[in-house]
Amino acid sequence: MRLGIIGVGHLASALVKGVLRTGFLTAENIVLAPRGHSAQLRAQFGCTIAEDNAGLVNACDTVLLAVRPQDAVAAVSGLPWRSDQIVLSACAGVSIADLAPYVQAAQVVRIMPTIAAQFGESATLVYPALPQLAPLLAALGKSYELKSEDHFEVGSVSAAIFGWAQALIGASSDWSSDKGMDRAQARALIAQTFISAGTMVAKTDEPVSQLLDSLATPGGITEAGLKHLENTAAIEAWNGAADAALGKLEKRR
Repeated sequence: MRLGIIGVGHLASALVKGVLRTGFLTAENIVLAPRGHSAQLRAQFGCTIAEDNAGLVNACDTVLLAVRPQDAVAAVSGLPWRSDQIVLSACAGVSIADLAPYVQAAQVVRIMPTIAAQFGESATLVYPALPQLAPLLAALGKSYELKSEDHFEVGSVSAAIFGWAQALIGASSDWSSDKGMDRAQARALIAQTFISAGTMVAKTDEPVSQLLDSLATPGGITEAGLKHLENTAAIEAWNGAADAALGKLEKRR
């Protein structure tokens, strides 16, 4: 595989680091568009920079599109696409049908990774899944094949939740340090607490409600906090945030 990247921002940089970390691709097999963080990635890893997007498409069999959603169609228009190519679109809310007329016979696949790909820890959505993409996706973390684009859109909200979870970690660690705990220790503790909570849900088949029942003993601290969240409609607000994110994705289609 020779991977080209159009839209070399923070997400694309994280994907490059993840792929190189595993050794799945060498830097010589990663071709970057001549903008964004391309110069930094070439200086750090030795990636190739194309003269322009047309040269990049000519040189690669797989092209990652990671531009802003509103720029996606313009970014792929007028380029020398071939039938043996795959366009990997990481543009939130941009459908396959939006891009297909502009990439000729190239196949469009939607993915939604996170910047945790740089550590091989991204939860990456994919639709449709192609066997030849499995090694690339594995270099980023764990991939999840969705059954339809509608399901992909719902799943894409997880990329927003990724950010919200970090906001909760930040707020919780700030609360701990404001109470006198060492700031670095508080950050590490709260981050690991979220990792541990996710591990419990991911590695057991027990319903989450039952997991909570076993934790929220009557009169305990977990119950006290959950009651406060319920009384202040915090869970409803969280679901409302998810609805808002999904609504924004659906408006782009």
